[in-house]
This record gives sequence, structure tokens and C-alpha cells, in this order.
Amino acid sequence: MKRGLSIRFRLTLLYTAILALTVIAFSTILFITQTRATYDSIKEDLVRQASFPFRPPRPVEPAPLEAGATTERAPAASSSNIVLPGRWTQTRSLTGEVTGRTPDLGDTALPLSASGLAAVQSGGQWFEMAQVEDQPLLIYSKPIVSWTGARYIMQMAYPIAQAQQALNSLRWMLIAGSGLAVLIAFIAGWALAGAALRPIQDIIHTARTIGAQHDFGRRVHHNGPQDEIGQLATTFNGMLTELESAYRQLEQALESQRRFVADASHELRTPLTTVRGNVELLRREPPLDPQERAEILADTTEEVDRLIRLVTQLLVLARTDAGQSLRCEPLQLEPLLEDVYRQAKLLAPNRNITSRADPALSVMANRDALKQVLLILLDNALVHTPPDAWVEVTASVTDDQQAIISVRDTGPGIAPDILPHLFERFYRGEASRSGRGVGLGLAIAKELVKAQGGAIYVESVPGQGSVFTVVLPSA
Repeated sequence: MKRGLSIRFRLTLLYTAILALTVIAFSTILFITQTRATYDSIKEDLVRQASFPFRPPRPVEPAPLEAGATTERAPAASSSNIVLPGRWTQTRSLTGEVTGRTPDLGDTALPLSASGLAAVQSGGQWFEMAQVEDQPLLIYSKPIVSWTGARYIMQMAYPIAQAQQALNSLRWMLIAGSGLAVLIAFIAGWALAGAALRPIQDIIHTARTIGAQHDFGRRVHHNGPQDEIGQLATTFNGMLTELESAYRQLEQALESQRRFVADASHELRTPLTTVRGNVELLRREPPLDPQERAEILADTTEEVDRLIRLVTQLLVLARTDAGQSLRCEPLQLEPLLEDVYRQAKLLAPNRNITSRADPALSVMANRDALKQVLLILLDNALVHTPPDAWVEVTASVTDDQQAIISVRDTGPGIAPDILPHLFERFYRGEASRSGRGVGLGLAIAKELVKAQGGAIYVESVPGQGSVFTVVLPSA
């Protein structure tokens, strides 16, 4: 599977990109502002210097200005000598011919572009940069009228090499500073993202360990604040708790299923082996005598009946394990107990069995399922008690509106070490239980009671008898 960029790297990249854009924007604005301020200061100096009075080098015929042009008339000078304000200054006629310059220019002429000449001829001012003898200059040109009335173009230049050098230095400082800031931000962002995401790394490590070792008892240890990551760690630990519980239940279910399959196989194998053996005996030649054949057929019939009971019980357990719900409705207990009592007396007419219930008592239950539960409990009591013992079935209601159905016997009781396993499938802890039962009756009773929203439990005192109690919601 293709692996993408980690969240840590993406967060760091995002932080760095945001900071880089911010620093670049700030540096650009700062550099543009500083450049504009530097050149504006130089222009102000040139304009201020160009406002000083001067005399032209020689009189010239005045040249007409274009309509609408404005000129600035310089104050008259008292001296007859040529006076040009400042350094790097020269004059031109309105046609663009150089008419004078300061000595520091020598034979060098300050340039004036065609656009600049047109702007000055129309009465405006003009600034332009030019490279004169490898010297960068900012040149200011303006129209002016001398004291003699002649019209000229005055140009003043300012060397800007030092200013450009300072601006270049500022540019490289901003570039270097921005790069360093971005690098530091990337490193710091990487470290901070790693610290912030460390709990997630712990969760990943814990999940991998659990997957490799099936150790659902491990937990993520988070000592930080209960922010989003803290809540994630808490939620993950809660999920592990539920997963551990589900895993334990699954292990127990699988173990119970394995025992169930093994016990069912064993219980089915015994009667099937007996039936097969009897069939082989019946096929023998010469034939067996009629009395022996009748005994073999009776034994085969008993084993087949045992198989039928076992399969029926297994089907009942399978339906309850599949989660099939039982339809419960209000049910009066007295008629049901009388029906169960009559059926029990038919099966054991010589046993002491009694039944009593409140005529007005009713429960929320399924009639067929509850009847099967009571028959299982009665059959269990009759099988495991001596003939002279009595069995009693009673029904009552508690103060919290719970119906109590009890099956009490005066038999030998159940040993304390057997009680915890009594409702387990195929469990037969007593020698007397190795008869016709297969250890599924009480397990079926428990599942049927549970499916009706009730509970079943047993109390027993060795030598005094046992009491099986079914608790159901009263109607």
C-alpha cells in the first residue's frame, strides 16, 4: 500500500509555508517602503536645491512655451557671474541643447530622454535615472525663466550609488533573514508537531503491540491535558476495555462451543453405537430367539428415544444461542402450574408432588417456554430424589412486583462444589446423574428463562434438599 506523507510532516510544512508567506510579504513591503522613502528623500533634496537663484551662462533668445505650460521664475541675482545651484547641474535650451554646466561635470552632459524633454517643454517636472560614466545618477529636470526673461531647462543630478548599495544590502539582509527564519520555523514546527503528536504515536505503538501479542490489557498512558489528543487517548483506552471484555467473552464462548461440540459428539456416539450393535445382532444368522430379539428391540427403542430427546434439546439450545426472541404476554400461573402438575403425575404417579399458586398471580412470559422450564425442573427433582421424597411447586409475588416460581424437593441436596457448574451444558457432577439425562436440561432451562427476561438460580443444603427458583416480571 502506498504510504503518504505523515501528519507531522504535513503540519510542519503548513506552518512553514504560512510563516514563509508572511515573512516574504513583510520583507517585500518593507523593502518597497524603504526604497520609496530613500528616493523620495533624494528627490526632495533635488527640488529644494533647484529652487536656489542662479544666472544663466549667457543670454539666449527666449523660446516660447507651449500653451498651458507653467514656469517658475527665479529671483534676480545681483551678480553678473554664472551662478548654478548645487553640484552636478546643467542647463539646456527648450530644444534640448546643453547651454551650461557646473565645473564638476567637466565635459560630461546629463542625459534627458525624449519623454523627459516633452514633459519639461509642457511645463512639468521630470525625474529619471541614468548611468553616466559608470556612475548611477538620479536626474531632476524642470523648466525655468531666468532674470533676463530667457527660458531654460535646468537639470540637477544626484549620485545614488551609495543609496543603491544600501538598498541592495537591505535586500540581501531580508532574504537571508527570511530564509533563516523559515528554516528555524521548520525545525521548531517539526519539534512541536512531534511533541503534540507523541500521544498518537503511543496509540499506534500500543495498537501494534496489541495486534502482535493479543494483549488487550495494555493501555495508552497520557499525562497531558484533556484536549483533542487527550480525549483520543481516553476514548482509545475505553475502546480497549470494551475490546478486552468482548475478547474474553469470545474466548469463553469458543471454549464453551468446543466443549459443547465435544460433549454432543460423545453423547450422540454412545446411543448410535448401541443402536448399531443391536442392529448387527438382529441381522445374525441363525436368528435369535424371540425373547432375546424383544429385549434387543426394547433397548434399541430406548436408545432412539434418548437420541430424539438429545437432538430436541440441542435444537432448543441452538435457537436460544441464535438469539431468537420469545413472544411474552400476560400469563396466569395457576392454570399453567396445574397443567404441569397433571403431566408430572402422569410421568410419576407414585411420587409426592404438590402445587399451589395465587389465583390472581400472572407473569409476562411465553407459555410453552415456561412450561418446558417447569417440566425440566420437575424432572430433575424427580430423577435426583428418592421415591419417598416430596416435590413442591409454588408461585408468589415479591414487593417489587417480581413473580417467584420455586421447585423444592427434600432429596439429598447438591454438593457445594457442584452448584457453580449446575447450569453448564453437559455437566453431570453426580454419579446419579449418569442415567437417562445428558446434562442439557438445566442449561436449556436457564437459556429459556433468560430469553423471557427472567433469572434462575438454585439453593441447596446437602442432606436437606434443593430449591430451584425462577424469577420473572409480574404482569
